Amino acid sequence: MLKDIEAAIFDLDGTIVDSMGVWRRVDREYLGRRGIPLPKNLNKELESMEFLETVRYFQKRFSLPDTQEQIIGEWMDMALDQYLHKVPMKPGLREFLEYLKEKKIRTGIASSNHVDLVRAALKGHGLESLFSVIVTCSEVERAKPEPDVYLEAARRLEASAERCIVFEDIPVGIRAGKSAGMRTCAIWDDYSRDQDEQKRSLADYYIDSYAQVLDGSYEKLR
Repeated sequence: MLKDIEAAIFDLDGTIVDSMGVWRRVDREYLGRRGIPLPKNLNKELESMEFLETVRYFQKRFSLPDTQEQIIGEWMDMALDQYLHKVPMKPGLREFLEYLKEKKIRTGIASSNHVDLVRAALKGHGLESLFSVIVTCSEVERAKPEPDVYLEAARRLEASAERCIVFEDIPVGIRAGKSAGMRTCAIWDDYSRDQDEQKRSLADYYIDSYAQVLDGSYEKLR
């Protein structure tokens, strides 16, 4: 999987940490404070949106009088502690990152989330020194499934796209990595278990744990 690889680029939510459930709780509480029931498939509708796009979507869909700054502030108040102290790290991740560092394979994050929450998750697990760059979709022109965020991460890592591997947990992110011309590895996440077949149809590799990359027991799909 890592032959000729110069850089490994990771999504955050569902890929580095098991955090997808955080947003369902945040959405439920935020809307509940306004007497609005949580739509059943809201999280699925938001999968391809970057953070600010999600804010604008909430304003329009739920006819909110709140400003973007007010929504972001309230969401951050609810989510920051979760990312800093409560979301668990994916199995085998730390050992895998240490291996990449030892092999001089550069590492970065390409996330649709807010940069402060990305940093909180890394700080909470002591992973800051194991990633060289953080790029969010708010910093590029187009969000996932377009390749922009992955191409920008590769640029900052000074790595060619064909020598990068992307780790992602949902089809939208895998498509972004593929569109960037990078190898892709899908990772199991309970949140996206109903999309597993689609993930396998798109990715080059599949893992349940990062330990499988190190011991060679990962699935090769292409």
